[in-house]
Amino acid sequence: MFKGIITDVGTVIDITTHSNSDQIFHIKAQNLSPIHDGDSIACSGVCLTVVNIINGIFTVQVSQETMRVSNLNAWGIGKKINLEQAMRLSYRIDGHLVQGHVDKTVQILAINQNLSSHEIKLSCPKELIKFVARKGSVTLDGVSLTVNSVTDQEFTVNVIPYTWENTTFQYNKVNDNLNLEVDMIIRYLDQLMQYKYN
Repeated sequence: MFKGIITDVGTVIDITTHSNSDQIFHIKAQNLSPIHDGDSIACSGVCLTVVNIINGIFTVQVSQETMRVSNLNAWGIGKKINLEQAMRLSYRIDGHLVQGHVDKTVQILAINQNLSSHEIKLSCPKELIKFVARKGSVTLDGVSLTVNSVTDQEFTVNVIPYTWENTTFQYNKVNDNLNLEVDMIIRYLDQLMQYKYN
């Protein structure tokens, strides 16, 4: 479980394909606390397991299902990614409860400066827009954000300067795809409602 509060920006330094076709990413981190084999790390919002660590570079193995629903299939060497280690239950939750289970990707339609902040407009898949609520929470590339507005299949979020400068948002441009995880409480409520009325 995560909070959606990014603690480091890492860099993909190597990519290999495992014999069973899973992708292997080698990621260099700068400021993470000590990590160990088996730890969970959210990599741009995707919960991945550390399978190896050598000289500050950790390795994760990604299944084809994760590659299919996320933007990891567009990662290349040099790609900057948001990193967050799993939270401890004794910590305060600064963002919101994040599982690291990406629902799908959303495309950036516009990035506009709004005073010192940046407003990002995104296109959302039709089946997921019902989970996006004004003033509710979403996770984009691992970052917990509040939804400003929702119209049809689009929504906007506001990124304050601190978040812009300390995450990969500063590298994003129009047409980029971001990993979306909707609020898990809304997702479970929807499942319960479907069960009740079916």
